[in-house]
Amino acid sequence: MEKDKSVNVLGSALQPCSVSPMTGFFRDGACNTCWEDHGLHTVCVVLTAEFLAWSSYIGNDLTTPRPDFAFPGLKPGERWCLCAGRFLEAHDEGCAPQVVLECTHQRTLEVVPLEVLQVYAI
Repeated sequence: MEKDKSVNVLGSALQPCSVSPMTGFFRDGACNTCWEDHGLHTVCVVLTAEFLAWSSYIGNDLTTPRPDFAFPGLKPGERWCLCAGRFLEAHDEGCAPQVVLECTHQRTLEVVPLEVLQVYAI
């Protein structure tokens, strides 16, 4: 798997999102992507209790640890590389978390307009 160019939505070098918990499609701490990343795990968010509850409600429980996948379970306040489509869905439902633009990959813009991301920017 070869990573796409590591550029953020602002046009500069993509910054790391989180190493604790370790995030990203490549589990390298950054919201890098490649053609095999069909979910486009490119939006660096700061998780909220509201978003995590909504995600669980729609069938994607992110809070329960899954040791078989080396997944620790997530908590409010942690950063995570979220799928671009899921972020847009959360935006449409009124429960999108905040976004760290410097850590959000430019390919996010294929799904989410920059103007929407800027509304949630920290």
